[in-house]
Amino acid sequence: MAFTHLHVHTEYSLLDGSSKIKEITKRAKELGMDSLAITDHGVMYGVIDFYRAALDNGIKPIIGCEVYVAPGSRFDKEANAGDDRYYHLILLAENNRGYENLCKIVSKGFVEGFYYKPRVDYEVLREVSEGLICLSACLAGEVQRFLNRGEYEKAKEAALRHVDIFGKDNYFLELQDHGILEQQSVNQQLLRLSEELGVELVCTNDVHYTYAEDAEAHDILLCIQTGKKKADEDRMRYEGGQFYLKSEEEMAELFKFAPQALENTHKIAERCNVTFEFGKTKLPNYEVPEGYTAWTYLKELCEQGLCKRYPVFRGEKDEHCKLSKEQLWDRLEYELNTIKTMGYVEYFLIVWDFIHYAKSHGIAVGPGRGSAAGSIVSYCLEITDIEPMRYNLLFERFLNPERVSMPDIDVDFCIERRQEVIDYVGRKYGKDHVAQIVTFGTLKAKGVIRDVARVLDMPYAQADSIAKMIPNDLHMTLELAMKQNKELKTLYDTDPEVKYLMDMSMRLEGLPRHASMHAAGVVICAKPVDEYVPLSRAADGSITTQYIMTTLEELGLLKMDFLGLRNLTVIQNTQ
Repeated sequence: MAFTHLHVHTEYSLLDGSSKIKEITKRAKELGMDSLAITDHGVMYGVIDFYRAALDNGIKPIIGCEVYVAPGSRFDKEANAGDDRYYHLILLAENNRGYENLCKIVSKGFVEGFYYKPRVDYEVLREVSEGLICLSACLAGEVQRFLNRGEYEKAKEAALRHVDIFGKDNYFLELQDHGILEQQSVNQQLLRLSEELGVELVCTNDVHYTYAEDAEAHDILLCIQTGKKKADEDRMRYEGGQFYLKSEEEMAELFKFAPQALENTHKIAERCNVTFEFGKTKLPNYEVPEGYTAWTYLKELCEQGLCKRYPVFRGEKDEHCKLSKEQLWDRLEYELNTIKTMGYVEYFLIVWDFIHYAKSHGIAVGPGRGSAAGSIVSYCLEITDIEPMRYNLLFERFLNPERVSMPDIDVDFCIERRQEVIDYVGRKYGKDHVAQIVTFGTLKAKGVIRDVARVLDMPYAQADSIAKMIPNDLHMTLELAMKQNKELKTLYDTDPEVKYLMDMSMRLEGLPRHASMHAAGVVICAKPVDEYVPLSRAADGSITTQYIMTTLEELGLLKMDFLGLRNLTVIQNTQ
């Protein structure tokens, strides 16, 4: 039986980004593991990438999060200071219900409890504890923190509180050993606590990087993320160099004093069974007027639009479109039947509705862009203003049964009033059913060189010179740069300082640097968004998803691009 690990942290870690997640799951397979858990600090950004990568490598993915728990109320932003602003707590989803509750918990941390970190409280945990397995976490967990201070009775009270919330079968005291002196003392007290309370133990290993030799690159990453230099004395460090993916043999040796805790890792893994459904569309419900179905309402709107758009139906001459009424009806019916067959009737009603709102409220809307302009349905609904028949535009490029994917209609709005349309959508479907979408900036080739050089305290002129040797290409990597620039490769081979800079930079290249809000993407859901995906907050306070646009589409959620276009505003102002 392969040993089971239960942590992969990706805050302050080398595991951020899909390429690093693939690396860690591949390494787990090499070590003969049968399961692995992702437990990011306070967030679930990497869950779907991790889920896919684990399955691709024959590893069972366990979905979790290391949440921050406020000592008092999550709404209290002033009362707690110092170490006790929050405690760590591991939550693992036992089933799909547990995943939904985990999304709600993590979302509340950002939406309601953010204070230094996205914090929840015991009120939240009590409300949505179903389907979750709880571990007491690391030295920053409430139980461990009290034990480390010598406050055994308070630690016992905290453990009993967790048992009361999650149940004795779903709560485990967590043993860890990363070469940190305090962990030795805390582990012995956890053994005593387990015996006194009858609460099971589990042993885990926080994994912040894949290999032991990555400890140095990880230390540099910490400096980048915290704005420090490597030479600074007073800065964040992960002591011990033990935060890599350890083998079964290494873990068994570390925890030979607690064989049942080793066995419990496997038992917990067997209990955790979360599955994701990809490709099944989950459109929000569009309320049609009384007496209509979505299908009959769409048909009527299109038929009205056909008569309005084409002069031939009014007995007038059309200089541009020479097609007969029958040909236009045939094209419309063909498109409508395709839309109905593929299950996108409500999709078109939703898009028509918010564009109709914008136009009826004097908000400038673009004439249409991309493949949607090839649809006579889009033209009749005034989603687009480009007549497709005149230019022989192909509907099949936009939508056809052989390529089953969600239609993608990008809509341009006046940049100054774009938010009014998003607000309308929030009112229409419910504010908690609509959210903007996260996106991530990454450490690219030139940028990572400058960041690492700053941490290493290299002269700016030297770092700038090396960065400028990297070709200006959108998809450039450091490895490719050395192949294309012989001067850079020579410098790498002959100068040890430059070699170290490049080696560390290549280990960090591609990692997410920061989260921000997608410029246009908005997700609209049938149920509150946090029942599908976790939420976070952008810098301006807007609610965003924690999953990127492509992931939301894979999960079948409706993603719309509300593009703010300044040219539309200028054109409108000149009229």
